[in-house]
Amino acid sequence: MAVGRRQGGREAKLGSERHTSVDEHTRSILVPHIGRQGAFVDALHDVQQAFGYLPEQALRVLADELKLPLSQVWGVASFYDQFYSVPRGRNIVRVCTGTACQVRGSQAVLQRLESVMDLKNGETSADRAFTLETVNCVGCCGLAPVVVINKKVVPNRDVERVIGDLPKGNEGDE
Repeated sequence: MAVGRRQGGREAKLGSERHTSVDEHTRSILVPHIGRQGAFVDALHDVQQAFGYLPEQALRVLADELKLPLSQVWGVASFYDQFYSVPRGRNIVRVCTGTACQVRGSQAVLQRLESVMDLKNGETSADRAFTLETVNCVGCCGLAPVVVINKKVVPNRDVERVIGDLPKGNEGDE
């Protein structure tokens, strides 16, 4: 089930037609946030919800519309792990690496998934079907080791059964 590695392609390198579309869509998302005290992080969440990540051009529009320095916008967007600056897969596969999961073999699970998916931690497949990542804890320590596929917790299973639970690439509910 090799799905390949993600091949570059940042939003900033897109043509002006795409920028116009991103600009207009971002402005429409920001309407309820304009002039609201403390709306900045909520606005980032809404932009990411709309695009699936934070396109560089959308961050420029956000900075302009909220009258914030671009450096501040980028600083906050890049500080938090839950904001993404590159497109992610339709299916997100998270391997818990918290203490309980670590002790019960999460590293072996991660290595096997990396091999089968032909992805490293943090990578997205070229077809954007999958993103593979680790998380520090999902709060299911009694079920360790845990893999979360999209929003489904897959508890205490061997790696082959986890692989069997992977969506076919076109599903995803995140």
